[in-house]
Amino acid sequence: MLLCVTASHKTASFDLLERLSRTPDDVAPTLVGMTPCVQGAVVLATCNRFEAYVEMDEPVTAAGAIGVEAVLEAVEAATGVPATELDGAYTVHSGRRVAEHLFSVASGLESVVSGEGEIAGQVRRALKSARKEGTTSPELERLFQRASQAQRKVKNVTALGRAGRSLVRLALELADSRIADWSAERVLLVGTGAYAAVTLATLRERGAVDISVYSPSGRAEIFAAKHGIRPVAEADYARTAARSSLLITCTTATEPVLGPQHLQAPAGLTAASAATCPVAHGNQLVVDLGMPRNVDPAVATLEGVALLDLETIRLHAPLEELQATDAARSVVREAADTFHVVGARQSVTPSVIALRSHIFSLLDSEIGRARARGDEDGKVEQALRHLTGVLLHTPTTRAHELAAAGRADDFAAALSTLYGLTPEAPAASAVSPLDDAASA
Repeated sequence: MLLCVTASHKTASFDLLERLSRTPDDVAPTLVGMTPCVQGAVVLATCNRFEAYVEMDEPVTAAGAIGVEAVLEAVEAATGVPATELDGAYTVHSGRRVAEHLFSVASGLESVVSGEGEIAGQVRRALKSARKEGTTSPELERLFQRASQAQRKVKNVTALGRAGRSLVRLALELADSRIADWSAERVLLVGTGAYAAVTLATLRERGAVDISVYSPSGRAEIFAAKHGIRPVAEADYARTAARSSLLITCTTATEPVLGPQHLQAPAGLTAASAATCPVAHGNQLVVDLGMPRNVDPAVATLEGVALLDLETIRLHAPLEELQATDAARSVVREAADTFHVVGARQSVTPSVIALRSHIFSLLDSEIGRARARGDEDGKVEQALRHLTGVLLHTPTTRAHELAAAGRADDFAAALSTLYGLTPEAPAASAVSPLDDAASA
């Protein structure tokens, strides 16, 4: 069975989500190694959610409760957050609800900003990380690949993607109230990852031209050369930060990379130079897009400095575009239903194969007897094959109906009772190259 334990901006505090996101890569390996009941695990950790998707061994009694307990223990072991502190901060989805939830997440329906685009890539990277760690499973592979397909369909057939805005775009829209002329801003971008590239493109859309970049990991020069902006060396970081009117941080660092010590007026700042420095008159805005937070909250206590972090952005998120959201949710529900129908048919396939193999073996025996008795024109064989097809039609159809209703085991039990047949378990399927490429 599939299980999802999720803590998000809807159920947990920003501080708790920040702590959970510090070491998420250790959770899945810890979880899989904790008990043989866990057949696979994928962890999705973003700035506004922490989710563990788990495949449990179906025959285990109380598999759901065991799975939740295992997730909480793994989270505590990997992140240091006590399980008791998570009480009331998470929800659990199981069975059919798991697919619909993940498809909604991947499509941006559960994001702070409905329809934001970054989450789709984060879902794909979560699966890739699980593959790298060896913690995924065939059913989790299928779940996450279909999530990417559902996200693309939502994007292509609804207006949600056009209505939704990324966190970067929303943050800069909130900054608009403080900025009269973007071309006059001295911007310092801290970070060189994917979010930094999105931020830079959005800044340029708004007209910003005076942009520098600093990288705590030392990649500023490479990023600056690629995007045509100025790199900032470690030795110049504090001076540049203090002189900048807009600072945007978006790194994956687990500790703050910007604090009050960086924003104090640097030594050597003369009165003449201060006159041309927008910061000198108390017009400094710091936007923290990092998770965990990149900026020491103490900077907000500095005179003339305003701090806009993810928690503040979340509080100012606009209302959902209801029409686009409703259409998107319809697509998601349809995709989730299809996922379960396909999965159900796959679950009953071994039983159907066992029945058909048994009946066809009996058919071959009877055809052999008919030929031995002189069925030279093949009419008896033709009649037997027709009768076999008619007899198999109803139980095959019924098998798929039972599977769709979650009763595949009933069909397997009937085969065992009537024919003494035990279906062979299907081999673990490999990742489909086409599906994998489609989800990239």
